[in-house]
Amino acid sequence: MTTANPQTAAPDPIRFVGETDGHLVLIDQTQLPVDLIYIDCRDVETVWEAIKMLRVRGAPAIGIAAAYGVVVGMQTATEKSLEDFEARFHEVVEYLAGSRPTAVNLFWALDRLKATFAAEKEAGKSVSDIHSALLAEARFIHEDDRQVCRAIGRHGAELIEPGFGILTHCNAGGLATADYGTALAVMFTCHDQDKGIHVYVDETRPLLQGSRLTAWELVQREIPATLICDNMAAQVMKEGRVNAVITGADRIAANGDSANKIGTYGVALLAKAHGIPFYIAAPISTFDLTLPTGEGIPIEQRDAVEIIHGMGKQTAPANVHVYNPAFDVTPAELIAGIITEKGVISPVTPENVAQVVAS
Repeated sequence: MTTANPQTAAPDPIRFVGETDGHLVLIDQTQLPVDLIYIDCRDVETVWEAIKMLRVRGAPAIGIAAAYGVVVGMQTATEKSLEDFEARFHEVVEYLAGSRPTAVNLFWALDRLKATFAAEKEAGKSVSDIHSALLAEARFIHEDDRQVCRAIGRHGAELIEPGFGILTHCNAGGLATADYGTALAVMFTCHDQDKGIHVYVDETRPLLQGSRLTAWELVQREIPATLICDNMAAQVMKEGRVNAVITGADRIAANGDSANKIGTYGVALLAKAHGIPFYIAAPISTFDLTLPTGEGIPIEQRDAVEIIHGMGKQTAPANVHVYNPAFDVTPAELIAGIITEKGVISPVTPENVAQVVAS
């Protein structure tokens, strides 16, 4: 574990140090914005805990971390037979798949590693070669996400006029991905293009990913931004300060229904009421075409302590009943467009989703 200055250090959310015997290094996002702490993940249990406890979060980042987590988890089986190595592989994959249920990138990344394992085994490769191939695939997923982030930023920036006010919810920036992020990639790109945007950042209760993480990333990049409480969004829209809303997504159904951090659905309804376009920014890997609509998206239910003891301070009676879904689903009809690395899906229909995803 290492500590850096959170006010001056550039975020490096995920990196893998060394080769197959190396380890994963993650920013502990639960400590931001006060402390910038890097966690050394030298076993799969540490990776699982980091995903579960939101030390690493954001659908793309979860997928990347899980891919590297498989590599780390296989280190205990490198001296075993191929049969035992394969048994350990399936154990590690199943274990990591149980860390969080909603972000489809987690399962997408694990499926890619399963395909890599199967191909290497079919080719008659040794345990050492298979382990190396798993690391190579994890690194490919990591690097590919960097390129995807930049492409999402370029496509999204075409939707934004100079001087726009943009509202965002939760954190879909570099901390949630390998590079520029998804929703924030649009804002970073607009800033690079000197468009003079101003970003309004929802706190994103109950865990404040907006105020702790998004605001921190924007301040680091010196992008003009204003932090607001979630229940201020309607007033800010009414005052004409917001010209577009852009958020990320953790899973998108075949019809375009999109799951994102709890509160996103409400923001989309407010945007509709005020005639403001609401956009989702997400990579193709976030689409789950096996689900016809968002009704099939599993919604993670989190511990009541996150609300009763918000940010470590008790703010409610200890015995009160708590409902704490981590995500909600925004219907496709509220979404003006889904910004992907392949372009913008608009209007958001099953046909347009299928066409872009398959292209």
